[in-house]
Amino acid sequence: MSEETPRPNHGEEIAPVADVHAKRTISIIWVVPLVALVIGGWLAYKALSEKGPTITITFLSAEGLESNKTKIKHKDVEIGKVTDITISEDFSHVVVTAELKKGTGPYLTEKTRFWVVRARIAAGEVSGLGTLFSGAYIGIDPQKEGKPQKHFQGLEIPPVLTEGLPGQHFTLVAKNLGSLEIGTRVRYRRMTVGKVVGYQFDPEMDALKIQVFIQSPFHEKVRKETRFYNASGVDFALDPGGLRVNTDSLVSVMLGAIAFETPVGLKASEPAPANHEFRLYPDRESTKEKEYFLKRYYLLYFEDDVLGLSPEAPVNFKGIKVGEVVDFSLQYNLGKNDFQIPVLIEIEPERIEQVHGEIFKGPLIETLVARGLRAQLKTGSLITGQKFVDLAFHPKAPAAKVGYERGVPVLPTLPQPLKQLMASVENIIGRLDQVPTDEIGRDVKEILESLNSNLRKTDTMFGEINEEVLPEIARTLKTLQASLADIEKGYGEDSVTNQELRKTLGELEEAARSIRILTEYLQRHPEALIHGKGDGE
Repeated sequence: MSEETPRPNHGEEIAPVADVHAKRTISIIWVVPLVALVIGGWLAYKALSEKGPTITITFLSAEGLESNKTKIKHKDVEIGKVTDITISEDFSHVVVTAELKKGTGPYLTEKTRFWVVRARIAAGEVSGLGTLFSGAYIGIDPQKEGKPQKHFQGLEIPPVLTEGLPGQHFTLVAKNLGSLEIGTRVRYRRMTVGKVVGYQFDPEMDALKIQVFIQSPFHEKVRKETRFYNASGVDFALDPGGLRVNTDSLVSVMLGAIAFETPVGLKASEPAPANHEFRLYPDRESTKEKEYFLKRYYLLYFEDDVLGLSPEAPVNFKGIKVGEVVDFSLQYNLGKNDFQIPVLIEIEPERIEQVHGEIFKGPLIETLVARGLRAQLKTGSLITGQKFVDLAFHPKAPAAKVGYERGVPVLPTLPQPLKQLMASVENIIGRLDQVPTDEIGRDVKEILESLNSNLRKTDTMFGEINEEVLPEIARTLKTLQASLADIEKGYGEDSVTNQELRKTLGELEEAARSIRILTEYLQRHPEALIHGKGDGE
């Protein structure tokens, strides 16, 4: 109670006045909003603190993807979800926006890859069958290495994941991809030991670089001398031993495969390091050929037809391959008013070990040409009609020198062997035609008549000789005369021998003409040796 205020006393008692203060209290109605605010703030904080990064991924198509439904998974564990799908401004691709869970940020780098997982059959394997019921999802290959990134280009073909697997990567260099693709098997002794994990075009090398992964422990079998080859083909070879067929398994032929082996006979070398580059050979047979790096180019001019000649046809020297045909074309020479066929050949001098690769260089090639070195087209197979270039010495060939066109040496050539044979036969026929058979017959007749006349005079002269000598001389003369008569009868102008000689010369001329026609026909149609002459030809 407050202190009383003294009042003046006028004879009557005054009652004290109470000082009342109101007590302030909080209404319970405000408790609910406050609690809701606290809970909402806590939920917002929790959502923000647990929210992961937001990224965008571009794909060519949004097939199988849906907003707020399609998941992002790694090893079948959900780590994110697609929140939006839009099309790009130029309508060339779609942009997928996705939210990932907290903690995935460090794995979103420039090396991270995304792709759509669908049911797929490729490289002989079936994958993604579960998506037939659950729907497609986006796979991720997280990588910590590289710069952080929030915008990604999705892969249209799922990659082969090798992260954390024991083994080693290698690079194969090839001119073209052929039947290979990502996921194609790599085989060793007909066992699958790896896969193709990627490929890209190298503009500097003008070739494809194919990345393969060989699993442990087979990656230790890959040496620096190992040969990789395409095992998806079927190789046929016809040799004196018969027809040989070389192929891998039927699955490899149908779906494609790469195989490797270390050639027998090479010295053991150290294991190939990771990402070591190897050449991818087209087949197993080509792996047996040695690699040569020194190249020499020469130009050959042929007037013969080159039916059966093809690029990469062998160039042989003394029966051993020393190079191959690079290119050829048909030209018209205005100076000679005739057609000619220039053939560009590539020679690998390192194949001739004893001269260390210098036999086809500089003055030495001119010396060899002076000794009779000539190039000639020959038929390598009568069945297929394939031709090759043969380098050989022809000492009786006309003298020639090495020419040069745009710095490329031009080697002298000879006609094909069949044309040489035909020319020789025609030369013999020409010489036989020049033999004066009629004049020879007349000369023989004149000689015989002169000799007969002289014998008559001799007979008259010896008629006066002693009778003891005359009978003997007469018998001798009669024998000689009879012999001369036989000679005249056998070799005279109308004799059987002379007629037979003329007949033989005529038959020889006809045979040579038939040989010429046959050789010209075989040069145009070498397949006639197997199938025979066609109707109407």
